[in-house]
Amino acid sequence: MDIQTDINSGLMTITINRPERKNSFTNAMYTALADAFRDATHSSGVKVVLLKGHEGCFSAGNDLGDFLNNPPTSLDAPVFRFLRMIAMFPKPVVAQVQGLAIGIGTTVLLHCDLVYAASTSKFSMPFVKLGLCPEAASSLLLPISAGYQKAAELLLLGDLFTALKAYDTGIVSDVLEPEQLEAHVQAQVKKLLDLPLASLVTTKRLMKSVNKSAISEKMAEEGHLFMAMIPQAPAQEAFKAFGEKRAPNFKQFEA
Repeated sequence: MDIQTDINSGLMTITINRPERKNSFTNAMYTALADAFRDATHSSGVKVVLLKGHEGCFSAGNDLGDFLNNPPTSLDAPVFRFLRMIAMFPKPVVAQVQGLAIGIGTTVLLHCDLVYAASTSKFSMPFVKLGLCPEAASSLLLPISAGYQKAAELLLLGDLFTALKAYDTGIVSDVLEPEQLEAHVQAQVKKLLDLPLASLVTTKRLMKSVNKSAISEKMAEEGHLFMAMIPQAPAQEAFKAFGEKRAPNFKQFEA
């Protein structure tokens, strides 16, 4: 299973389990993730969700082959359904990040409540480099957490950045040495599990309610623009260049 779920003593652990492709996401995986969060929402046996990747990698983002064969064509597409589900999830979500967190592998963290990353992790939101635009309401949430200039550097340039920079921009809660990461995450999860669910849910709702409608609106706006940009020449050039292992030539589209 590319998405593994396990429930034990109030904790649902969701593991992205596709290490041979650096845990890159397919439509089927987005559907499984959305279903897992839907089930966790309504399950009295789930108090906290832990999201992590398998074998030292969080996620390299979209599987480009699956993405090109099955691009999103409506806001009901699996990727957008998953993003709405995690954005509105009422219970605490903890993320454990190692290795690569690329594209949606980074933006999804903006919807988690506690995010702990290994010091060796690398992040990137290369949407502009792909001729696309941000998703997951990252164009709203990242400027709020990081400040406009820091967010602009990450979203406009799309370069790789370190776990310390992710901490500095509010994407992650703390940075740990790789050998300390799992124990620290489990300790934080245990703290949450020992607390009353009603208080956790109420506190999260109070914090999230400030931007709830704005997040929904921004996700929809980004989604429509993202879908419209996929068939356009810059994105197609970026995808072709990726397959040919070369730098894309965007200057050819300038007037």
